[in-house]
Amino acid sequence: IRALHFPREPGENELGRRRLAFDEFVALQREIQGRRRRLQAVARGLPCGGDNRLIKPFLGRVGFRLTEAQTGVLREIRQDLSGAYPMRRLVQGDVGSGKTVVAAAAALMVIESGYGVALMAPTEILAAQHEARFREWFEPLGIRVEFRTGSMDTTSVDGGLDSASGNPVGSAAGGNAVGGAFLTIGTHALLEAGYAPRNLGLVVIDEQHKFGVSQREELVRKGRYPHLLVMTATPIPRTLALTLYGDLDVSVMAQAPPGRGRVRTYVRGREKLPKVWEFVRGELRTGRQAYVVFSRVEDESDGEVKAVTRELAGLGKVLEPFEVGMLHGRMDWAEKDRVMKAFRSGRTAVLLATSVIEVGVDIPNATVMVIENAEQFGLAQLHQLRGRIGRGGRDATCVLVMGRDTPEIRARLKVMEESSDGFAIADADLRLRGPGEMLGQAQSGLPPFRFADLVRDRELLEFARKAVAEAWKERGDLSSNHGKARVPGGGPLG
Repeated sequence: IRALHFPREPGENELGRRRLAFDEFVALQREIQGRRRRLQAVARGLPCGGDNRLIKPFLGRVGFRLTEAQTGVLREIRQDLSGAYPMRRLVQGDVGSGKTVVAAAAALMVIESGYGVALMAPTEILAAQHEARFREWFEPLGIRVEFRTGSMDTTSVDGGLDSASGNPVGSAAGGNAVGGAFLTIGTHALLEAGYAPRNLGLVVIDEQHKFGVSQREELVRKGRYPHLLVMTATPIPRTLALTLYGDLDVSVMAQAPPGRGRVRTYVRGREKLPKVWEFVRGELRTGRQAYVVFSRVEDESDGEVKAVTRELAGLGKVLEPFEVGMLHGRMDWAEKDRVMKAFRSGRTAVLLATSVIEVGVDIPNATVMVIENAEQFGLAQLHQLRGRIGRGGRDATCVLVMGRDTPEIRARLKVMEESSDGFAIADADLRLRGPGEMLGQAQSGLPPFRFADLVRDRELLEFARKAVAEAWKERGDLSSNHGKARVPGGGPLG
């Protein structure tokens, strides 16, 4: 503290800051690693390694070979599901890396073992897409798939007795082909009291960054220490992963499945919009589809940021004779479903939307995306949005339109032009915007750092993590030596 406030030589104040930052990281890592150790002290892993009787026919039906990255992650997951303690694993996969197939295979291992699976997604659109895909994959195997969201009636899970047999709904006595084990897909509705599954073996949370840690734990408490698989397509910088998800084992899938198109990205000012719309019409004439993304639902009258509701009529005329649809988060479920079915079928050629399409929307025929007021979005979010195109094997084009053109904005968006690596983009986003803006509400519950800096102190955080792990291993606690570790960095303070 003295060095921080009254340095006697240049640089000594920075050494003082690092020493105090180290204490903050140690306190954080004690809590994170302690959480994992407390779980292992009271819980034993459910035997969910499976026997391959469902996975083999499933992999034969999906129509493509798994990548080496997918196979490697599944090997780690199977080892976890067969281990002594409940699995706690985060799978990071860049946009289009094939995480959904990995989640399906993990679910099948658990269902083969006679346990049920719950999959929670952050939006109804993504949950509905998962439902359609998992029904296509699982129902031929005799596995029941149920769907629960807050805005529509759904089948009750273990919520009553079957009128014919008198057995609980979803129980093994119900005659299901896999012994009563089944998959439930839903949104936040899975957190409600009405969802009370029996024999829950695995919880899968898609797009974890959209949920808080407390919500994750709330769903896990629905079972008797079920396994947990957390997935995200938003690459997380290493420092944030160690901070937010330090109690999870991490798998990374950086390899995209074959057959994906290349996506080219261009940054343009608003004066270029006439040419942009001319290009979009050209793509539509070839039978392709397009997204136009806005950061706002309604006009807030500042004139600078466009809103999807206000632009619908104007763009409908600009893009005639092609049909234009609109999608945003304030629409009710039935309307969202109608809009997405029209776009998926090709009746709607252009979808005007907010970032509600950011995760999970998969329309292989969409090859163009125009993002208005691109400066309003973070780089990682732009990368996610861009991942909605180029999914059908054809090359695709993403145009980032600046509402304001400043050197800072142009430099930040240039990262998107130059890189398609989500992890590199996430690191750039962290440097440019800082952890507060990147995380938003996701950082709820993190300690307020007074000295530590997640952008520049990655090495220090790694050191603190190792120091705490070694202390747990040697003594089971840190209390006897807290404050005496030597901090890397040289000088009289460590």
